Amino acid sequence: MIAGSTGPDVADLQRRLQAAGFSISDDPGNFSSATQLAVREFQKASGLDPDGACDSSTWAALVETAFSIGDRLLCLRSPMMRGDDVSELQLRLSALGFDPGRVDGIFGPLTQQAIADFQRNAGLVSDKVCGPETVDSLVRLEGRGGSATVTGVRERDRLRRRLTDLTDLRVGLGSIGQIHPILSGFGAGLQGSGMSTLLLDDQDWSLQAEAVNLFSADLYLGFEVSDDAQADASYFSVPGYESDAGRRFAELIIRELPAAPGWGVGTVQGMRLQILRETRPPAVLLRLGPPAVLEASHALVIAALHRALEAWASDPC
Repeated sequence: MIAGSTGPDVADLQRRLQAAGFSISDDPGNFSSATQLAVREFQKASGLDPDGACDSSTWAALVETAFSIGDRLLCLRSPMMRGDDVSELQLRLSALGFDPGRVDGIFGPLTQQAIADFQRNAGLVSDKVCGPETVDSLVRLEGRGGSATVTGVRERDRLRRRLTDLTDLRVGLGSIGQIHPILSGFGAGLQGSGMSTLLLDDQDWSLQAEAVNLFSADLYLGFEVSDDAQADASYFSVPGYESDAGRRFAELIIRELPAAPGWGVGTVQGMRLQILRETRPPAVLLRLGPPAVLEASHALVIAALHRALEAWASDPC
């Protein structure tokens, strides 16, 4: 849905935005300027691209905000349950020392196992389902955990033990539709150094994330070409949790990029874009443009990515 759209779907969008706390003065069912502004503000708050259009990612995020922990039973099923209630559950478990995996709002096998471990520890029936008794126990224990999540601690520890030899690194590289020469050049250099590299050009970010996870990658770099002059690196972040290793790699990339017209110092930002959220390893989405600048800086950008990766491998977070 975009500005100018009308109908019951727009009215539903407006209702959900208002329920999420975003005021709208447009007439119900009319996607006008106030609705567009509300969509943009919601996208900013949710770590999505603030373009003011309600695409599938924005709609999914909006639906997920409708759930708070305790509103429904949470369990492992197919497709996996998603929502802000799952994120809150993961944060509470992780703060208490039970590792649910990344705090991504997706109820997967690791979250199920963390639920079972918590239930056994709390003297509850270990049915692997987050129901009223489990929620009550989590709420009663609020504040007894530390400020750092066990998920973040274990990610840092795993990477530091894993990255003892750069040639052991497994890297996923992807862009939508067609592999850009910068990405293929970077990948060729990694393979020449003995690293295992996976190049992806699926049209769907979720398919790329699935492939990266099956590849057991240690790191993922997504690449997008922008029509505008920009140098932006995004990593996964949601309220209460961020990927330290993803942020570190994003910062190193921006630091190492060559000076180019319009790029300035570049930006690093935490977001919950689909590809960043669904990849299990640390992930970064790099956006560079315009195309003419990339063509002129092709070799320099590839060299910068190599320097950033080497620095990251020696100190990932």
